Amino acid sequence: MLKEMGDKVGTRVFKKSSPNSKLTVYLGKRDFVDHLDHVDPVDGVVLVDPEYLKDRKVFVTLTCAFRYGREDLDVLGLSFRKDLYINTIQVFPLLEDGKKPLSRLQERLLKKLGQHAYPFNFTIPQNLPCSVTLQPGPEDTGKACGVDYELRAFCAKTVEEKIHQRNSVHLVIRKVQYAPKKPGPQPMVETSRCFLMSDRALHLEASLDKELYYHGEPISVNVHVTNNSTKTVKKIKISVRQYADICLFSTAQYMCPVALVEADDVVSPSSTLCQVYTLTPTLDPNRERRGLALDGKLKHEDTNLASSTIVKEGCNKEMMGILVSYRVKVKLVVSRGGDVAVELPFVLMHPKPADSPSSQPPSDASAAVTPVDTNLIDFDMNSSSQGDDLVFEDFARLRLTGLACDKDEGVPLF
Repeated sequence: MLKEMGDKVGTRVFKKSSPNSKLTVYLGKRDFVDHLDHVDPVDGVVLVDPEYLKDRKVFVTLTCAFRYGREDLDVLGLSFRKDLYINTIQVFPLLEDGKKPLSRLQERLLKKLGQHAYPFNFTIPQNLPCSVTLQPGPEDTGKACGVDYELRAFCAKTVEEKIHQRNSVHLVIRKVQYAPKKPGPQPMVETSRCFLMSDRALHLEASLDKELYYHGEPISVNVHVTNNSTKTVKKIKISVRQYADICLFSTAQYMCPVALVEADDVVSPSSTLCQVYTLTPTLDPNRERRGLALDGKLKHEDTNLASSTIVKEGCNKEMMGILVSYRVKVKLVVSRGGDVAVELPFVLMHPKPADSPSSQPPSDASAAVTPVDTNLIDFDMNSSSQGDDLVFEDFARLRLTGLACDKDEGVPLF
């Protein structure tokens, strides 16, 4: 925690340096919120060693990409990746049409870092998807499939110049959505089924106690069965299903159950049943399910089931990459008569943090517990920064554990 690591408590600033230590990118946050009517601007500062810059220019690129195949399959010039959005800006020398008002954080960073720091600002279009990762299988290697956002800063004479990875800064950011302030109506559905040789029907009614649930929150499913038929309900199955619509060349939908309850409740002819069943969809029991949609993550962090996607009306779904939704399915297993089933759609998301929209959402396994912050690496405070309350943190937490480091450079790979 901040107070445990120093006397000063200040504004958190994330930083990431290139392997050759000549460029460093500073950001005030890693999560950028889609508010449906606008997206938080991506504003930061890049610091460049003047001796390394020489007569070259400084560029920053923001890319939104959808990877739909394993990296080890990228052969013969084929790439299982589609760039949904690419924007490159020149931050030095600054072009006349590139001048934008500085944020308060940028002003403070420029004052602290000096004349060789250059601000940048991106506006993420509203029709782009949120960060989503598809859970890899045990045998999968390389970068996971899904939608991610990456910032890249580099020095070059032209933007088309090929840049070695050690001479540039690559860092992943996230585009996220939080639960709406006003949830929708309470989900409720009913159906009746008539059977052969039975003049009366089997009636099923199911409902949820609300439409919006937070990650890690139990879901109560109210089931009411009125059996006026001659058949017997032998079992009741309730499941939470995740649906992922892959919007690429053509829309395909993939379903994956993430929670299941099987109840041996018998409903005999001319009888009724009224019962409440509870399920909690979380990632922990589903970590072996290949292709399960998860919230976008940084490699050194845990994550949770993907949040429901809220699409602005009129948005082009072909640019949305992956659309995630959830439904509760209630199925009655009927003896010698077939099954009777209904589905209840609901929304699964993180609540908007009370302190800041850029705060990191907790994983679903500990949604109700305040996470311990282990992200502080070092303070960049010195005598020249008296009166400033900036606390610098390395973007890569893995420096704490020494994992995932390049053997030649000794720096975290992200």
